[in-house]
Amino acid sequence: MRKIMIKIVLAVLGIGAGYTFMPPVWLLLGLSNNIWANNFAVNILIGLAVMHIVSLFVTEPLERLIKRLENNLAQQNPYVIISTSLSVVVGLMIAALISTLVSRSQVFLLNTVIPIVLMVIFGYLGYFVGKNHLDFFKKLMSRRLRAEKKVENAEDDTASVLERKTGDNFHRLKLLDTNILIDGRIYDLVNTGFIEGTLIVPNFVLYELQYIADSADSIKRVRGRRGLDILNKLRDEKKVPVEMYEGDFDDIQEVDSKLIKLAKLLDAVVVTNDYNLNKVSEFQNVEVLNVNALAKALKPRVVPGEKMTVRVIKNGTERQQGVAYLDDGTMIVVEDGRYYLNTSIEVVVTSALQTDAGRMIFAKPVHSTRGIKEKN
Repeated sequence: MRKIMIKIVLAVLGIGAGYTFMPPVWLLLGLSNNIWANNFAVNILIGLAVMHIVSLFVTEPLERLIKRLENNLAQQNPYVIISTSLSVVVGLMIAALISTLVSRSQVFLLNTVIPIVLMVIFGYLGYFVGKNHLDFFKKLMSRRLRAEKKVENAEDDTASVLERKTGDNFHRLKLLDTNILIDGRIYDLVNTGFIEGTLIVPNFVLYELQYIADSADSIKRVRGRRGLDILNKLRDEKKVPVEMYEGDFDDIQEVDSKLIKLAKLLDAVVVTNDYNLNKVSEFQNVEVLNVNALAKALKPRVVPGEKMTVRVIKNGTERQQGVAYLDDGTMIVVEDGRYYLNTSIEVVVTSALQTDAGRMIFAKPVHSTRGIKEKN
């Protein structure tokens, strides 16, 4: 289809070129009065023949170029295409209006060069404004769509909710960063069914993951390969849709900054376990799902006086203290625990302390006095 379109365009150009340029050629050759040479049909046929020869050399490169443009446009956000196109059109219209002021001038520079320069400048300014002020266009279009929807559904809001299809993509997109893939817990979280919607893996995140997997450092190499394995498992098991985002932001170097920019463009949620990315995203009003915060929130709560059975595995920092751990990694400091090293005992919780590193529970053996006597 592309080749046919290219050939049609080249044929039209050939007809126009033959009709326009052949009469001056016949004049130079002294054949302008020869009706057998200088006529409409011959001029067109010569133009078509020349353009056919040209098409033999340019059709394939043009087809590859068009295919590349199609792929690039398919990967772009529709909001970006609409906003940049409208802004460029507005810029060119402004340039055309300004050019009319100088187009009738007799000065060559004013009536020829200046209009072209204005077109280039205002066209670029329109593209810049449309690309960098996308949020304004999105809000404007969303506002208009919401207004139209309210008018259409004002009479029967309840019916519209009940008629909503279960397959509609109601959930917001989830952007996965490099750390969450290396961490691996996202795979278990997806299998539980608590993550809904579509998972998006940007191309620049995949490149960073591949770079880590190819690292000379063995530890980094293992972590990178684990991230790639997790990504393949998520895609193969199809618990939730996993899609790739092929676009990139060439003017931004850091992967985290690109991720935040993409989240703003797609109105998506960033899924991460990176503390710094979490804080920067919150500062820029980007919603974040932090797996570490989720794990922290799901840790079991204990209250003073509650009893539990633990195994003391090592001595504490203070005298006669022992240290035990819950299944989720929460540390329990057991008073007189050193007497029960490598032993499972029943303890009673005395207090709990929340720190930046996590939660600490303080407890003492239920039968500590009797236990000490038996050991003595």
